[in-house]
Amino acid sequence: MTSISNDSGTKNISANSPNIPNTQKINHFQVIEKTFLNNTESDYTEKIRDLGKGFDYAINSNHYWSKPELSLFYGTPLYEVASPSQKIALNHLYWVGNYNHTAVSEASTMMYNMVTGGVFKAVGGYETLCRELEVETEQESHHIRAFQKVAYKTKLALLGKEILGNSSYRKSDNGVMQFAPQLLRRFFSSNLGSVPFSTYTDRTLSIVAKTMLQDKKQYYSDYLKQLENKGELIPAATDGLVGRIAPQYWLRFLTLHWGISPFMACQYYSIRYTANAILKNEEHLYVKYFRELQQKNQFIPIPTAISNYHLLDEAFHTTMSQTIARDMYKDFPKPTAYEKLISGQIIYMMQKSLLSGLSGVLPGRCVADDPLFMLFFYKLLKSPLFEMSTTEALHWINKCFCQEHDGFHVGLRYHQKLLESLRRLFGCLDYQWSINREMSIMAAGGSISKAIQNNIKTFAQFSKSVSSD
Repeated sequence: MTSISNDSGTKNISANSPNIPNTQKINHFQVIEKTFLNNTESDYTEKIRDLGKGFDYAINSNHYWSKPELSLFYGTPLYEVASPSQKIALNHLYWVGNYNHTAVSEASTMMYNMVTGGVFKAVGGYETLCRELEVETEQESHHIRAFQKVAYKTKLALLGKEILGNSSYRKSDNGVMQFAPQLLRRFFSSNLGSVPFSTYTDRTLSIVAKTMLQDKKQYYSDYLKQLENKGELIPAATDGLVGRIAPQYWLRFLTLHWGISPFMACQYYSIRYTANAILKNEEHLYVKYFRELQQKNQFIPIPTAISNYHLLDEAFHTTMSQTIARDMYKDFPKPTAYEKLISGQIIYMMQKSLLSGLSGVLPGRCVADDPLFMLFFYKLLKSPLFEMSTTEALHWINKCFCQEHDGFHVGLRYHQKLLESLRRLFGCLDYQWSINREMSIMAAGGSISKAIQNNIKTFAQFSKSVSSD
């Protein structure tokens, strides 16, 4: 062990990799120390908590929460003919959708902070980092509660209890989801339970992971040990960014890697950085709007203020993700061929499942317009907000999803910006496959013509399912 002195006292620093110059180690440990101090001294989390508690939709209902660009259907033919009140509602529902997704992603972050934190604690010398991860976990819990409170009150006001419960769409949902991938059906079905094949698969993959990482077993996360001692399954994200990468049994397999190997624990943070970058890609527009209103001394809607303080809070988390993913992994022995294989496969799957498409109706999200999106927008058009018939709703979905319009070009601009951000990080990871360092799959997905052709095929199936109900 090597130690250095800094402003907050002496910290032990892991010296597992003698090939890494001490100056390089000191640099990223200083970043961790500074980030931890700045994060703990800030009050952004408290502001978010208080804003969430005080949210009243009626007071915020007549104001845009961002520039119109961050609105559902922005740039589409439907948006052009929407009434002023409908456009404001679409702006609000975009915020709701964005932060519902962020909430479930942050719930996964809380879990993986504990998984990886247990590894870093076992290594020793990363006490400040472990404390920072604990602070972040607590902050995420306040973020989630604020997001959920605003989202629920907004959806209730705009769509009503009937839509929230989906009661009138149950029959339609079943028909629509018959052609959806299994992972999407699982999202709607909570009664699938555990099956013998799943149990067998979990056990087999667990044996594979523990065997291949046997030389790292001394770093096995206490968090996972405690769960195993209770007879509980290895945890895995069920939704959000990580939850969409792969089926549950594969995610539990990956969780074991992130909870055993110090290198793999660092590798997880390249995925967490991706989530940070996706959110920042659109959240900075909320911050810009917040500052414009502030300078003009105009009314600032509570959701806009929450977005502003959330970006400031998440800036600390983003710094940690980048530092661990880009620099700290070099503290440890170089990854084995097996660790490189798993790391490459994870990011490859992430590109395929999360970054390989383009949306024309969700401008800030670099995802394909899959069946679940069509189902959501179909419900929205039939809701009290638009009160369309089935024929009308299908007509507008066809125009918005299957024909070129400005919404696709806005989405492409966000796509290119995110692509540049991810290439800056992954391009520095020497252990990654070239297809991941260059984000080649994501780059290929930035095509309006491909997006429209994909939507035409999906819509053909979707419309048949709806018409047959």
